[in-house]
Amino acid sequence: MRIFPRSIRARLTAIATAIAALVVFATSTFMLVTVPDNLRDVVRDRVEVSVRRIASDARAGELSTALQAPARVHFLEVVTPSGDVLASTTGRDVHWKLKAFRPAEPDKLYVKEAWAPHERNAGETHFLVMAMSVPTPNGLVAVYGASSLTDVDRAIRWFEIQTFVIAPLILASVMGITWLVVGSALRPVERIRSKLAEITGQDLSRRVPVPDTGDEITLLAATTNDTLDRLERSAETQRRFVADASHELRSPIAALRTQLEVANAIPEETDWSATGARALAAVDRLTGIIDELLMLARLDAGAVAPRRVVDMCRLAAEQVRRRGDARVAIVPDLCASAPVHGSPVQLDRILTNLLDNATRHAETRIDLEVAVEDDRWVVVTVTDDGEGIAPEDRERVFERFTRLDSAKAKDQSGSGLGLPLSREIALSHGGTLTIADHSPGARFVLVLPSYQGA
Repeated sequence: MRIFPRSIRARLTAIATAIAALVVFATSTFMLVTVPDNLRDVVRDRVEVSVRRIASDARAGELSTALQAPARVHFLEVVTPSGDVLASTTGRDVHWKLKAFRPAEPDKLYVKEAWAPHERNAGETHFLVMAMSVPTPNGLVAVYGASSLTDVDRAIRWFEIQTFVIAPLILASVMGITWLVVGSALRPVERIRSKLAEITGQDLSRRVPVPDTGDEITLLAATTNDTLDRLERSAETQRRFVADASHELRSPIAALRTQLEVANAIPEETDWSATGARALAAVDRLTGIIDELLMLARLDAGAVAPRRVVDMCRLAAEQVRRRGDARVAIVPDLCASAPVHGSPVQLDRILTNLLDNATRHAETRIDLEVAVEDDRWVVVTVTDDGEGIAPEDRERVFERFTRLDSAKAKDQSGSGLGLPLSREIALSHGGTLTIADHSPGARFVLVLPSYQGA
């Protein structure tokens, strides 16, 4: 069961309102519980001081008939048990019926709240009354003191109004302000969302607006545009890849079809042995292109081939053995052992592609070196003594289906996928494949992390 609404704006508004309601409720409750008692305590303390002062004077026989009441004490009076007034405040404007409120025990202070008529006010006024019986030289007397609770009642009414009237208005204001502020803050997000909804796979050139607020939404918009840049480049690369792959596959298929159609048209004049050999060569080229395309697709998808500890020295030695009758001699310089953790098939494919490339361009020899550096890296170097690769073309050769003019002149059967595939394999193994300066010829440097053991 969903408690909060789905909208971020509504959720934040609900949370802010709930927090404000909790604060207002706690504050109002605390004030209603504590403030009235505190205000009454102030009045009580004021009246009590006056009553005890008059009681002290009466006990000592120094009682004056005209009592002076301090500020905010409205009434002081001393009465005998028979009801005779011995002393009272001058200009008394409060009328009391005190017979119903007689202190029973001597020297004990009694407190009562009462409503009494007031000459200055229409109707009755709320008073706090205190009384104390005290022995005097002339016998027992009762000392009375009173102070108005009008200010206390007014403060309590204000707190009640604040709780039950102003508090809901505060909560409504918090809700409205939060709704507007969050809506304003999320407005750039809505613009980003609407713009993203308009972007399709056919048109990745559009970008979302970047607000100039410099906050997290600005970072979100900038990151979104960076992602769109990468997607556009990836989509463009994919389109170019599909187009180039179609072209590369169309050429050998067309050549194979032409050969078979010609042979089928004049079967009696066809050398079927030569035709079959040429067809097999075209099929082999197609198979190689398709294998490389499939491996590149798996690498692009992030697929990880089964891996184990592979000795690059042993793989290199096996490559040299298989190429014993190659056009150009391979001169190996191999260390004792160079273990890496990876796919044997993919690592062997790197060596195959690098040596095939070197064989196409070398004049007299190919140097193959495998070494371990700093016990952390396995470095494989393949060097030929051919025409070399210009510095401005050293990254281009790692683009898919890219073949330099010199490579096309030497070998028409290449696909332009070997070196890009080799770099992708190296990257998937946590390594690098680069071209280093060398003259004459070209030097390819493969660096892979050395296997450090379990």
